[in-house]
Amino acid sequence: MNQQQLDKAAKARGFIAALDQSGGSTPKALRLYGVDESAYKDEATMFNLVHAMRERIVTSPAFDGRRVLGAILFEMTMERQFDGMDAARYLWEKKQVVPFLKVDKGLQDEADGVQLMKPMPGLDALLARALGKGVFGTKMRSVINAANAKGIDAVVQQQFAVGKQILAAGLMPIIEPEVNIKATDKKQAEALLKTALTRQLDALAGGQQVMLKLTLPSVEGFYTELVKHPRVLRVAALSGGYTRAESNALLARNPGVIASFSRALTEGLTAQQSAAQFNAALDESIESIYQASST
Repeated sequence: MNQQQLDKAAKARGFIAALDQSGGSTPKALRLYGVDESAYKDEATMFNLVHAMRERIVTSPAFDGRRVLGAILFEMTMERQFDGMDAARYLWEKKQVVPFLKVDKGLQDEADGVQLMKPMPGLDALLARALGKGVFGTKMRSVINAANAKGIDAVVQQQFAVGKQILAAGLMPIIEPEVNIKATDKKQAEALLKTALTRQLDALAGGQQVMLKLTLPSVEGFYTELVKHPRVLRVAALSGGYTRAESNALLARNPGVIASFSRALTEGLTAQQSAAQFNAALDESIESIYQASST
């Protein structure tokens, strides 16, 4: 594990840009960017268009390692280039932004109020490839839709089982058990989640650390114990459907937690903007998220 990247991920001010929209979320991301489904006839063209959007973001002068400490890539993005360089190496060598990779293959159907991750039979090969390309860590997402103790325990157990596989491969896992912001018992689900996470963190082998990516909690400062836990390198928050203004306001009330926003980061960016307009809009977005992440 790159020590400079580890130090930055652990201590630097800033936030993690989530640029990892994949199959199901790509059409929506493009639509918000001003690119309608009529602009592409097949999946290959769709992914070319979303890659162009990501390249425009990361090559912008507004996107810099002073405010953006990390970026999460989709597997296909890792295999492509930004400005003629392999994507992960570009992020670190040109921008001093720590590269992460989304490794999950999507969600299973809901059971016990949660959606577990689909099996990842090719994970070891993907992790080896990521390591060779200069990736520092990974991200994988599950979803919690209800305060069901059995389901939440299953989500956290699965996340940590895979997390240990990722640690063994020499990469830093971001554990992401997202609590649906529309859950009617969100507050209770978060209480169950914190208990389950603490149990798994306490059981980690000496010296092992993971990162956490969690939904902005209903109770301010609710995850402070996790921020301070010796087995946690960093706690990030996802925007989960909140607007950027809502996300930033909630984040600022949770000291020690940094942003890892996707849609909230790209809100207001469109393909139709001139370079000056695009860079100004991105700069404003990045600065607001940076400030909210600095509490």
